[in-house]
Amino acid sequence: MSDNFFLDNADLQFRLEQLCLQDVLQIKERGYTYAGEYPAAPRHYADAKDNYRLLLEVLGEICARVIEPRAAESDLEGAHYEDGQVTYTAAMQEGLLALKQADLMGAMLPWEYGGLNLPESIFQMMVEIVSRADAALMTVFGLQEISAAINEYGTPELKARLLPRFSQDGASGAMILTEPDAGSDLGSIQTKATLDEASGKWYIDGVKRFATNGCADIQLVLARSEPGSSDARGLSLFVVERDETVRIRRIENKLGIHASPTCEVQYQHTPAELLGKRRYGLMRYAMALMNGARLAVGAQAVGIAEAAYREAYTYARQRHQFNMPICELPPVRRMLTSMRGEIEAARALSTETARWVDLIKVYEQLSEASPAPDPALRQKLKQATSLAETLTPLTKYYCSEMGNRVCNKAMQVHGGVGYMREFNVERHYRDIRVTNVYEGTSQLQIVAATGKLLGHALDGLLDEWAGLDVGAEQVDLKEQLCVETNLFKTTTDFLKDKERQVIDYYASDLADMAVLLVNAWLMLRDAGVSERKAHLAREYITEHLAQVQLARQAILNSACLDDEIYNTLLNV
Repeated sequence: MSDNFFLDNADLQFRLEQLCLQDVLQIKERGYTYAGEYPAAPRHYADAKDNYRLLLEVLGEICARVIEPRAAESDLEGAHYEDGQVTYTAAMQEGLLALKQADLMGAMLPWEYGGLNLPESIFQMMVEIVSRADAALMTVFGLQEISAAINEYGTPELKARLLPRFSQDGASGAMILTEPDAGSDLGSIQTKATLDEASGKWYIDGVKRFATNGCADIQLVLARSEPGSSDARGLSLFVVERDETVRIRRIENKLGIHASPTCEVQYQHTPAELLGKRRYGLMRYAMALMNGARLAVGAQAVGIAEAAYREAYTYARQRHQFNMPICELPPVRRMLTSMRGEIEAARALSTETARWVDLIKVYEQLSEASPAPDPALRQKLKQATSLAETLTPLTKYYCSEMGNRVCNKAMQVHGGVGYMREFNVERHYRDIRVTNVYEGTSQLQIVAATGKLLGHALDGLLDEWAGLDVGAEQVDLKEQLCVETNLFKTTTDFLKDKERQVIDYYASDLADMAVLLVNAWLMLRDAGVSERKAHLAREYITEHLAQVQLARQAILNSACLDDEIYNTLLNV
């Protein structure tokens, strides 16, 4: 068993080394002037990267030595519910305490609120490491995104009161959106927020469902603040500090992540505080929160996949059949190689996307601070926003579907024993399943990306990568990718000219083409850095370019079935 989930992961260390955050940190650390006020703040860029490495090492050790050894026990025990109260498992309580004692909570909060002022890209690496140890505990740790939202949209008084509770007291957070009749269609939410004109205070009444960590101390609740409204424009986001008016009606009995309480919550005239502006609740704040959550779920899926792969690889080396370890059998070797390629491609994609999100945040910070923003800054912000809005749903889509494929293969490598609860792969197989469902199904991620893809949002990035020198040994791969990239552009235009119904039907094929090409370019870019990466890039690109071609052919053959034919096919 590993002693450290960061130091034993060469690819994660590679990603940290390759991650370029110079522009981000120069702005985020205000030219590194924070160092004069806060002892832990970095003094320069190299110091910041060293700090991140040390932080990930500390987290990696806690995850390997404290959290992962009790993950199976925590899964078996499950979250407790009694008399309206939810209690974490003993193992989860121990893990959260260890993280708090290591000062790893409030990771993304500014220095002034006791945080670590981490960029999103580093936080997502943390989420991945925690998820590898225990996917259920990640759902509590990862909801630190709540504190970041309060920091971004809250009043100075609200931030001063609540943010130190996250960083110093280990307060937990939750994002409470879904209702029994409002899942994917959040615009139809019915929970009411009522303003008492006399006191100027808001009160919330209603029932929410499928609330991850719905028992949290501090909650962000989406509610209808505009009487008579019936769509997203009538919704606002509220901060709730949990008290006796917040009733947990039950927790869900789920397939996986048993230690993570998924709650049904009733608000009974609960005092609340408006976050940001009225009517901006869903379209701006909740969507921003969900985008952060989508990145976190993507990182969670990579972490679970990493855990499942290692279980499979270890088993395949130890298990002998036909007088040899089964890892030497070509069918098993192919599965392991495919899993490895998919995990490292997903990690590269996740890191690239998080970097663009980091750029948005610092460019917005500069833009808001200037009465007349520089046109060049506006252009940078526009580019970063467009790429992040395209890559974020694609990242959640690919990473979560990849995680399911990897866990499925990991169980296949184990054969019959993998189906037994004594083996960790059985837990990973159950835990991964929710990642392509919650925070928006894969189909919703495709919907979110389709408009951007039809607008050629990725063309500039793909063209930039096509101009890179990848070395003589990779020229053949680069030529193939250039051809497929050009075909992707023409295929996009072909689909764009179709009727809306046809576009929606084949949108998944377009998303597959896009994300596999992005991954292929990222893998090829890494190929110039190390020999191992060069071999893995060739394996990945060879395997997945065929899928790009299949998806393109599906679009070119597109035909939309009419309702009568649908009914004939489906109503059996």
